[in-house]
Amino acid sequence: MTTTPLLGGPTLPQRRELRTDLPGPKSRALLERKEAAVAPGVGLSLPIFVAAAGGGVLVDVDDNVLIDLGSGIAVTTIGNAAPAVVAAVTDQVSRFTHTCFMITGYASYVEVAEELNRLTPGDHVKTTALFNSGAEAVENAIKIARRHTRRPAVVAFDHGYHGRTNLTMALTAKVMPYKDGFGPFAPEVYRAPASYPFRDGLTGPEAAARALGQIEKQVGADNLAAMIIEPIQGEGGFVVPAPGFLATLASWAKQHGVVFIADEIQTGFARTGDLFACEHEDVVPDLITTAKGIAGGLPLSAVTGRAEIMAAAHAGGLGGTYGGSPVACAAALAALRTYTEQDLAGRARAVEAIILDELSALRDDPRVGEVRGRGAMIGIEFVDQDGRPDPALTTRITAAVHAQGVVLLTCGTYGNVIRLLPPLAIPDDLLREGLGVLRDAVRSV
Repeated sequence: MTTTPLLGGPTLPQRRELRTDLPGPKSRALLERKEAAVAPGVGLSLPIFVAAAGGGVLVDVDDNVLIDLGSGIAVTTIGNAAPAVVAAVTDQVSRFTHTCFMITGYASYVEVAEELNRLTPGDHVKTTALFNSGAEAVENAIKIARRHTRRPAVVAFDHGYHGRTNLTMALTAKVMPYKDGFGPFAPEVYRAPASYPFRDGLTGPEAAARALGQIEKQVGADNLAAMIIEPIQGEGGFVVPAPGFLATLASWAKQHGVVFIADEIQTGFARTGDLFACEHEDVVPDLITTAKGIAGGLPLSAVTGRAEIMAAAHAGGLGGTYGGSPVACAAALAALRTYTEQDLAGRARAVEAIILDELSALRDDPRVGEVRGRGAMIGIEFVDQDGRPDPALTTRITAAVHAQGVVLLTCGTYGNVIRLLPPLAIPDDLLREGLGVLRDAVRSV
């Protein structure tokens, strides 16, 4: 039994151990309180309440130890309560917790910006602005692109997810649960078909030609400020575009003066086996949005991009009361060092090899349409006998896995994809155990 997580953190037993049914009595009591006190629009995928977490496990209030294959939606990539992050945050909160960077500056904000300028793709001169959430980063990237180009229109792609604010809901493709009943949405947002090799059978250049033809016909390059795309689509189903798709889009954008924005909020920071997913395709975006794994669990996001584009926003045009919190910046500096010093991109590639090995037996199951992804970001798409999305089967499998003490998430425009996002701190034997539970559930449901 492994007791010490790979990257440190709380010394918790790195084994699955169920002392009660899930949810246990203490979690059920808290669930009743939650239902009375918390708005019903805030749901729980798995109704347990966590008391501790570290390495590859979550410990709930009933002392059940669950295997974590979700990382809080790709946030705790370096592990929960990683020692470097805990030390940095503890030191920072003992000195000061807030000044608002727009009022009085502090070094850690500048240092995070310097690190992001250095680490993100491309050797051009870059600058960075910090915010709180992924949706904030996306909104500000669109603001910057519109200000730079003096054009109104923005193109997003089928199956894309970019957030829950008004503008980012307009960019997001999936109606339920993100958009239903919340409109009207921000105008001048258009949608183009994405590359989805499992379903469209097109090469990357062919899929790009289809998308660009629609953009030119329905929007017009001269009206387009930006196109935004996830290099691997997250909520849309962990869809990896066919080779050449992203590069063709980026080349067209450059030719027409359109700002190409890579939304790396879920894919960024070693998750896919490179520090950023667009590096797999040698694509250098004009702007890149990051969040989730940036700060080891603390709320922080960023827009990083070409200095001449970022400079379009006037002083005071970017910011926010909590944007670039000194506590989150301290956490980010510790997390960013961990990614590079411990070669976590390499660790993600090792995790990918384990996942694909453990799931190889499922490839002959006709209900498994495709196992796809990169690094520690792997999806399993489930289909019916006619090859159509099967969300009901996906829900049943997920429920069976949850009941056995393994936390995982679903995704996909049709709700028929199980996504695997294990923390890179998870020990190999624990990862294999969790995948075994999933494999058994697929066979038994």
